[in-house]
Amino acid sequence: MNALVLTGASISVEDVAAVARDGRKVEIAPTVMERLGKARKVLDQAAASGQPIYGLNTGLGANLGTSVNGDASAFQRQLLEGRSGAVGDSLPQEIVRATMLARAAMLSTGGSGISSEVFVALIEVLNAGVHPVMPSLGSIGAGDLVLMAALGRMLTGDGDADYQGRRMPAAKALMMARLAPVSLAPKDGLSLINTSAASVGSAALAVVDALSAFAQQQQAGALTMEGVGANQTILDPRLQAARPAACQQVAAKELRELLARNEAPAPTTLQDPLSIRCMPSIHGALIQAIDHARLAVEIEINAGADNPLVLGEDELVLSTGNFHTASLALAFETLGLAIAQTAAASAARFIQLTGSGRNGLPKYLSPVGGASAGFVPLQKTVTAILAAIRHKANPVMLDFLAVSEGVEDHATQTPLAVSKCAEMIALWRRLIALELMAAAQAIDLREGLALAPATGVIHAAVRTHVPTLGEDRPLGVDAEALYASLTNGTWQA
Repeated sequence: MNALVLTGASISVEDVAAVARDGRKVEIAPTVMERLGKARKVLDQAAASGQPIYGLNTGLGANLGTSVNGDASAFQRQLLEGRSGAVGDSLPQEIVRATMLARAAMLSTGGSGISSEVFVALIEVLNAGVHPVMPSLGSIGAGDLVLMAALGRMLTGDGDADYQGRRMPAAKALMMARLAPVSLAPKDGLSLINTSAASVGSAALAVVDALSAFAQQQQAGALTMEGVGANQTILDPRLQAARPAACQQVAAKELRELLARNEAPAPTTLQDPLSIRCMPSIHGALIQAIDHARLAVEIEINAGADNPLVLGEDELVLSTGNFHTASLALAFETLGLAIAQTAAASAARFIQLTGSGRNGLPKYLSPVGGASAGFVPLQKTVTAILAAIRHKANPVMLDFLAVSEGVEDHATQTPLAVSKCAEMIALWRRLIALELMAAAQAIDLREGLALAPATGVIHAAVRTHVPTLGEDRPLGVDAEALYASLTNGTWQA
């Protein structure tokens, strides 16, 4: 795998996932080092002129009016110590790595004025696999300072780190990796933490997961259409063009391709339930929401979002609110609602498939009938999962209090908006697994059905993990196996 070269632009959510999950190495373009050097010079000149610069020669937050003199490095260390207020479970390693890359990508735009040595040290620890232990609770989305303090402290040899699968003091981890702690120049501590990198990094991974889950949802929807003998005329491109709502044509085209064969089978009914008939509309809205979330993430990860911001070309240092991620939070609240809507339709299709005999299918999808429970007990499981998704779909971005003596009187709750969206994606994948299981069972119970080539592959993929149901057995175990395949990258459809 080729190294990811930081240039100050064009980092994608897929790049973040490759570094965070696959260990892709990171390199720095020479132009970035030139940009950082120029910005540092502008920052130093502004400070030497006596200009008040937030976090360099002033306190932070409510201490904005307090001048700072004396040992600049000591103040930056104090700044990191004083912001280390995060609590709770530690963030998973992949999110920590995504956070580290996100911060490095933002810094490479040159707006922070960070010292080149500290920037290089950040890339070195990322490539060496030295990761700060980052508690998960403390950011309200007005920058992730309290979370990011763990990264700043680790680079200076303080706090704890994860290295080679073990938690240890950061100084020991750096020594084992043959790296040295950094010394902080004026503003370096603030440059490391005054950022929404934790929100942005985790958001990038959520978008990648949403894209993967959506492809699997399209496969499950197509398999359900085969299983119930759905009327495929709903996918006619002329119908989609007549009302070209959000990405509806894209969703319908993908479903047509999954169901493509020389001659579509005769439908079992004139009109199917709305969870089937309206699939292009529901899925199209989700495509648009994912696209918007990707755009919001990739704007942030390639942007100068520091406060204060160094404008190297203009030789200015200005205060800004660029760290504030209102649009990112809104994008993920919207994505969560779109996922919930799609998940609700998947759950409805499961109920249709496993009900009291519809479209010629046996009751509960049981081939033996009688007192057999078949798939019907899983209707409770589906309902429970959907309830959890709906609960997490409730917005949080308006839930904040004024802090720091009213100086910070607005927040976005972006970390919470992103994390609950990521949890929804995991729950949604469980519904997809259950829909795939029910659809595959319906297909096995339809005599003489010849599947389309693509849906035949999907059906075969289900059957590599879940055998056809004959007599009643613990279907929860099967659902777990299929969910694991959808999640861990072994799904081969």
